[in-house]
Amino acid sequence: MSDHTPQLTTADGIPVADNQNSLTAGARGPVVIYDYVLQEKLGHFNRERIPERVVHAKGAGAFGTLTVTQDISKYTKAKLFSDVGKQTPVLARFSTVGGEKGSADAERDPRGFSLKFYTEEGNWDMVGNNTPVFFVRDAIKFPDFIHTQKRCPANNLKDAFPRWDYWSSSPESLHQVLILYSDRGIPKSHRHMNGYGSHTYSFVNVNNERVWVKFHFKTQQGIQNLTEKEAEAIKGTEPDHSTKDLCKAIEGGQYPRWTFYIQVMTEEQAQTHADNPFDLTKVWKHGDYPLIEVGTLELNRNPQNYFAEIEQAAFSPSAIVPGIGFSPDKVLMARVMSYADAHRYRLGVNYQQLPVNAPKCPFMHYQRDGLMALGNNGGSGPNYEPNSDPSTPKQSPEYSEPPFELGSVAVDRYDHREGNDDFTQAGDLYRLMEPDAKARLVDNLVNSATGLSHVSKEVQMRQLCQFFQADRDLGSRVSTALGLEIDPAVLKGSAHQSTDQPVAKPVDV
Repeated sequence: MSDHTPQLTTADGIPVADNQNSLTAGARGPVVIYDYVLQEKLGHFNRERIPERVVHAKGAGAFGTLTVTQDISKYTKAKLFSDVGKQTPVLARFSTVGGEKGSADAERDPRGFSLKFYTEEGNWDMVGNNTPVFFVRDAIKFPDFIHTQKRCPANNLKDAFPRWDYWSSSPESLHQVLILYSDRGIPKSHRHMNGYGSHTYSFVNVNNERVWVKFHFKTQQGIQNLTEKEAEAIKGTEPDHSTKDLCKAIEGGQYPRWTFYIQVMTEEQAQTHADNPFDLTKVWKHGDYPLIEVGTLELNRNPQNYFAEIEQAAFSPSAIVPGIGFSPDKVLMARVMSYADAHRYRLGVNYQQLPVNAPKCPFMHYQRDGLMALGNNGGSGPNYEPNSDPSTPKQSPEYSEPPFELGSVAVDRYDHREGNDDFTQAGDLYRLMEPDAKARLVDNLVNSATGLSHVSKEVQMRQLCQFFQADRDLGSRVSTALGLEIDPAVLKGSAHQSTDQPVAKPVDV
């Protein structure tokens, strides 16, 4: 072999001497079971296909940048918008909705328009469509609608009846139905269509003030569409025409671009808006809420490997960054849960560790194990929180968002410990015990295989504070068994004292 020829190996790095012939017993004999090269090749081949996306299975994608062209810092503290001229790497994926992975690009179907922004604060996924509205306003109807777009369970054929049977019974879908059957129902290519966040989202600025927003990406190539007749001809001759068009355009230096705009509505305006401003089947009129320019999206790099960078790409509305948030949109709130759940099924529980999905900024968490856990799997550090290790990640309250005011209640993260007495009933339990049971309890707490004698003094003292608050006698007994001297002056004000004679001098909490 030439010094310049790469050496073929197995996945374990073992050099392969012969990649043309199986190991057999004689020239005409059977294949032997220990041919590990054959076993690996066939075994991997049998497992090469992963489940296709339930929705948006057929798609194409590319990489590029978002360049900020206007200052919107008064609306959001998100750092990707912090400076005019700032650039953020982006992955885009375009797709049809109802077709399988091998279906034609020219179907009359909404188009997925999904973007992953690799920001310095984590990944922001804008998971949208080429339409500003959708067929449902409550996610409980989403599976029903999608079933009408898929193949009939009786004969595995697509049928017009289920969709119209459903739509004619679901008037909230009419707005999107008219778009689907209009001139814009079949985009000419992925480059020649707009993209929309469709949902209402929120922006929060440095003063913790919230506004509601909608996202718009207007194609700079101009909107172009196919007629029904043109689409039928293309499906028969070039079913992957949009995928090829995107690839060839970028290859030839004709980088597709979109202008990114937002619409902004204040919380006060939302309260008096004629329609529900969080209804996915409705738009905000541009005359009332004009488009505000944000930046330019440009796609300028094709994927090097489709499976690694596009098929394994996972987009979810749950991926947001500080300064961008959700709204009371019922469908959005369900998508936050369901999209990530779909990725865990399709790609595995560690899908966020795949290179195309991993953040480009530092990240630390307590998730461990599971299929395809990459890297050092969190090393030797704890996999729980709170913990006593100062080097492990801790929460950052400064990133808290203002609560959602929903009628008479506010949606917020409420401290479940505030106002709760976690000690009286525990102390009552101790005070109900017979003296010998109390002695065994103390011995178990201290000397059992998982007892306090096996942990640091810092943890012992922290736990003793809870024992003393439950019952002064309990705390005194445990501290004595641990050989710890407790300063009575530090522990004044105990509310509870067992009637049993304590084994250590009385100590107040």
